[in-house]
This record gives sequence, structure tokens and C-alpha cells, in this order.
Amino acid sequence: MQIAKLLTSVTSSAHLGAKIVPNLSTLTKFSLFIFQFLIFSALFSCPAQTPSPTPPQDVDVIRTETDLTNLLFTATDKNNRYITTLQQNDIRVLEDGVPQTLFTFQRETDRPLSIAFLIDVSISEERTLPDEKAAARTFIENVIRSEKDQAAIIPFEGYAHVEQPLTREVIRIYRALEAVEVAFPAYAGAAPALGGITSGPGTIAPPREGSTAIWDSVALTCRSVLGRSLTQRRRAIILLTDGQDTSSRMSRNTAIDQAIQSETVIYAIGIGDKRYDGIDKNALTNIAEKTGGRAFFPKKSTDLIAAFQEIEQELRSQYLVAYSSTNKTHDGKFRTMTIEITNSELAKEKLRLRYRPGYFAKRGQ
Repeated sequence: MQIAKLLTSVTSSAHLGAKIVPNLSTLTKFSLFIFQFLIFSALFSCPAQTPSPTPPQDVDVIRTETDLTNLLFTATDKNNRYITTLQQNDIRVLEDGVPQTLFTFQRETDRPLSIAFLIDVSISEERTLPDEKAAARTFIENVIRSEKDQAAIIPFEGYAHVEQPLTREVIRIYRALEAVEVAFPAYAGAAPALGGITSGPGTIAPPREGSTAIWDSVALTCRSVLGRSLTQRRRAIILLTDGQDTSSRMSRNTAIDQAIQSETVIYAIGIGDKRYDGIDKNALTNIAEKTGGRAFFPKKSTDLIAAFQEIEQELRSQYLVAYSSTNKTHDGKFRTMTIEITNSELAKEKLRLRYRPGYFAKRGQ
């Protein structure tokens, strides 16, 4: 429209000049022609202006360009009952010790879920695997909403195998879960090993037959399965294992870092066979709590079912806070987040708050 107006103006000026000076010389008319030609060339050589693409509305606030950070947390009392009545003025959030101004405070009960069932299928799980599968199936029946939630089935031994990638199709999830079997004498599933770890001279050797690589499996699941989703989802790994890692090429701390980067909370269910090495409770508690999750150590099948029920309740009893960090440095460094109870009456009740301990800042371009 602006181009058309300018052209009209130029043409009108030329015609006006012709009317005012009816006996223009040939040279003058040629000059007007050259002037008009130059105007046309300048206008049509300008690059077209295209509107900036609108960012998708379901991108997590931590991944946007506005430096907003979101943080999900749960609150329980001394009897492990979930507190669902907190208000914004009951808490404050600190980043590296500096109080932050909250832009969002709301109770989260309907956020879509992305859950990866990471199931240890080494020989030490042979006697417990049927109970694990039954409890997981009950959890899926009660929790997964086919219209919005997703689940993946990933058995692992020395390697992780994505037998069912994230899907909302519950029947496919059931089928993949039912097909999970102990990897003895060798892994019998259809999915290839999940890659992403370089082996070679100067590195730890690849896992041997019959070994267990828990930390590798956690890290690769966060990176390759859960980390690809950009939508506002509650990402979680339900880790069913005895915690006895024998062949990981990544450390437990690396697995924790990968979980934090993908905003994945880990719920560890420590279950194993006494005939083997028992359960490494410290390792499982560590990886769960450092990602904002919990560890459970069921002694019988009813305890296992109760553990899944606790996870279900926690996933539906969360609060979401969001803030724009006062630290505007894009240095890629880890920043510690802390939530404090400021309500003096609630402080007396010694509530327990669970949340991820921090995040990695974006790096400058």
C-alpha cells in the first residue's frame, strides 16, 4: 500500500510538471523518465518484510527467550499427607540465595504427563519382574489419560531398549509391558540398544553380557526419549531396579545432570532378589531426591502397589511457580533453587517440600 502511494505521488508530480511546463525539452522528459525508473528500481529491490514466526504456545517457560524459569513442587506434612492449600504469600523462591519475584503461582492438577518406565531386566530381577509388571499395569490403568498423557516402556540390562517410544495409545503400552522378559541368557526383545555413548581407546569398555547399566539408561532416556518433548509436560522416569550398577560408562552424577536438563523427575522403586547383592538404597535415594523425586523400597507386592499409588498422588498434587531470574548472565552454569516457607504457622508444621534443586542457565549465542 505504501509503495502504491509513493508511485502515485511520483507519477502525479511528473504530470504536474508537464502541465506547468507544457514545452519541456526532450532532455527534461528523459530526465523524468530516468527519475521514475530509479524510484521503481529502489522500491522493488527492497527485501520483502515477513512477520516473525509466532512461538508455539505450549513451549515450557524455561525454554523461551524471556528467561522465565518454571519450578514444580509438592508439599507434605510430617504424616506424609499432601498439602494442597498453600498460597503464594506462604513461600518465597531463591536462586543462588537471591529472592526472586514470582510471576506465576498455581496448583497443578491437570498437566499432561510423559512417563518412561525404565525396567531392569537383568537376572537379579527374575523373581520380582512379574509383580513389577502387574503394579505398572495398574498404575497405567489409573493414571495415563489417553487424550493427553504419554508413556514409554524401556527395559534395560547393559543397554537400554526402547520397546515402546512415548505414545498415548494405552493398548500399545500394555503390549510392550507384557512382552518385557528377563534378559537371560541374552536380551530377547525386538528393540535395538539405545545409542549415544562413544566407546573407544581411553574410554570405559562397552557393557558385557549380563551386566546392568542403570546410570547410562537413565541418562540416555532423559536425553533421547523425554528430552525431545518441548511441550508443557510433567516428565518422569519410574525406575524399577535394585540399584546395583555394574557397567555404566556414565556416572550417577551425569545421569542426574541429564535429568535436570530435561526437567525429568525420577521415582526409584528399589526391588530385587536377596539371592543376589540386595538393594543399593543410598544410590537410588540419591538419584531420586536430587531430581525432585522419591525412592521407595517395597518389601512385598502390596507395598509395591502402594508405591505406585504414592507416585500417582504426587503427580497430581503439585504447585507451579515461575519467575524471571535476576541473574541475566547466559553462562550455562548451574543455578541452585530453594523454596522457603515464610508463613510462620506453616513453618511450625515442618512441611517437606520436594522439587528439582536447580537448572542450567542458557548459554549466550
